[in-house]
Amino acid sequence: MPAYPARQLTIALAAWGLAWASASPVGAQQPSLAEECWSPAALAAKAGENIARKGDHAFDAAPTDGWLVVPSAPAATNATGVIRRVTLPPGRKLIALTFDLCEQPGEIAGYDGAIVDYLRKENVKATFFAGGKWMRSHEERARQLMADPRFEIGNHSEAHRNLRLIDGQKLRDEILGPQRAYESIRTHLAETQCAIGDPGAMQHVASRLALFRFPYGACNDRALREVDDQGLRAVQWDLSTGDPAPGVSASAIARAMLTARPGSIVVSHANGRGWHTAEALPLAIPKLRKMGYEFVTVSELLAAGEPVIAQDCYDNRPGDTNRYDHLAAHRHPASGGAWTLPQ
Repeated sequence: MPAYPARQLTIALAAWGLAWASASPVGAQQPSLAEECWSPAALAAKAGENIARKGDHAFDAAPTDGWLVVPSAPAATNATGVIRRVTLPPGRKLIALTFDLCEQPGEIAGYDGAIVDYLRKENVKATFFAGGKWMRSHEERARQLMADPRFEIGNHSEAHRNLRLIDGQKLRDEILGPQRAYESIRTHLAETQCAIGDPGAMQHVASRLALFRFPYGACNDRALREVDDQGLRAVQWDLSTGDPAPGVSASAIARAMLTARPGSIVVSHANGRGWHTAEALPLAIPKLRKMGYEFVTVSELLAAGEPVIAQDCYDNRPGDTNRYDHLAAHRHPASGGAWTLPQ
């Protein structure tokens, strides 16, 4: 092998260093844990995955022990109530998009991958309120959402029952079910080879769920106290897109989103029952960005301002979700007593 003069070697090394630096610029974004663990094809939406399967009882029986290794402390007394929005400092224009992932007994709900694909493509942060049953029946998708630093997971009860109508251990199990599912799935994620290979990979994946959303947006004092006792902050919304109604078009959903104010919490669905939400996001999100809005998780929104807390749960006006109490008689026999109500 010929010997290179020192000056030529120095020039060659410098040129190689410049080429390497241009390919890997200082401050370049490192792949997320989701990107390390799954290929783009594995993360992408799959045809038919958004369609619910009725009559499937495979995940109806929720585990009642085994996990919950992370201790919780009751919420502070002055935090009792439900958060509807956040008051921000002047000039800050933050919005939290939230998507419910609920699933009742007697079904396997969907996963609307087109929504998640768009959020990833446009680098939009969001919070997903997931049911324990949904996480157990969609464990791979739940792990993918956990592993993506754009997203946070909240608790949406075990099987989307009306918590105004149950108490005692049944109420506690509805609240603790998603905590158990989350901790179990997080442990499985941490044990995967891609996570083991990176000591800091799990740092952004919260060790426990901290936020709670009531099914149907319905609660009472007893349910609120139980949520507080489990160390969870109850989060409602101040802007509903109306997406569970099949007749609400993408343009109508987009128009609703465009009425957001700084500090708004927007509720939509990603369990296959946000019928036109995937089509609406490309209509609304670019316009909201042009209006100066930034998308953040609910936890980031709470950290940026002062939460507006109501003492009762409601959709648009106090008392409007109490109507779900009177639909309890419409339980479907095949659903194990689940409420066959809109999600």
